[in-house]
Amino acid sequence: MAALPTLDTPLPILTLDPEQTSGWQWPLPPFARSQAMAPLEDVTTPCRIETPNGAAVDGQLVHFDVDAEVLRFELANGATPLALPFSKFRRLSLGRPWSLARRAPGAPQERVTTAAQERSYCIELALGGNLSGRTLGHVEEECGYFFFSPLDDGAAVQRIFVPRAACLSLSLGKSAEEQAAERWVGTREQLLAALEAQPRVKIKPLGEALVDLGFITRGVLERAIADQHPERSVPLGEDLVGRGLLSRADLRTALAHKMGYPLVDLTRFPVDPEAVCKLSQRVMLEHNVLPLLQDGERLIVAVDDLVRVPRLQSLRGLTEVKVVPVLASRSRISLALAALGTDRWADHVPMHLKLLVTAPGTFSRR
Repeated sequence: MAALPTLDTPLPILTLDPEQTSGWQWPLPPFARSQAMAPLEDVTTPCRIETPNGAAVDGQLVHFDVDAEVLRFELANGATPLALPFSKFRRLSLGRPWSLARRAPGAPQERVTTAAQERSYCIELALGGNLSGRTLGHVEEECGYFFFSPLDDGAAVQRIFVPRAACLSLSLGKSAEEQAAERWVGTREQLLAALEAQPRVKIKPLGEALVDLGFITRGVLERAIADQHPERSVPLGEDLVGRGLLSRADLRTALAHKMGYPLVDLTRFPVDPEAVCKLSQRVMLEHNVLPLLQDGERLIVAVDDLVRVPRLQSLRGLTEVKVVPVLASRSRISLALAALGTDRWADHVPMHLKLLVTAPGTFSRR
């Protein structure tokens, strides 16, 4: 981090016991693999502080006290640490990347949920102007906002803190997954039309299918393609899986979408309770499948992996209908199944399921 000009006025020096500790720890990013964040050593950390007027200075963060809302900051090695109230700066950026922990040998591979969580943020400042950036989720505490700027395509984050006193408002953009879902099927009519057009859909590149699904951002795709050797022997999908940017299950979903299978946004699609009655909760949970509607002799079901369909078709009770698969986000299928409840289920959906349909076009996820 290049050194910037020092402040026009010196930082105020306050009395603070160097042994004082609050027991507080920097919050984890609020995404699936945050529990796998590599531990940080309890040492001074390179940082950059921006004052309310935008001036910036680099140094070392010695201590961060959320209770007293004061941090201790060292301008140079050996210099006397300064104490700076949170009200006297507008942003703190830590210079040491916080990496995801390495997976243990043989452990199941998880997709780094960069695309699912990464979004823009914009803060309107109390003294005028804005602060903006990108973050993998955020944590709000009484003292202010903690952001996690993605590094190395989500393999690490940079920790950023903005004091509440500096903020008037915070606005968040949509993630890649949310942006992609806006283009997905949201009504019965759209779904039936998409199925009718499916045989004529042009096969798309795998990278475009991954972006459509929100599994990766376009930036990640472009960097992955640029990093590949012109005479590469490893296909793009396998390369992304090997680098931890994509799970194999998500790769199979993208390959199905590449072949033209429609995508359904379960947060908007009006799931038909009568179609749900065709499968027991046990079967739906076992196969991670959600019936959406019955159209004549076709039972249209949402899956995230096409390999589940042949087993579904062979189930007793489905021999008189044709199971037609469409694609949906694995996490949203799980949310929809959770909304069905966990009790009073056998082979039929109980009456209280009808109460889960809260409004036309909306399937409750409570």
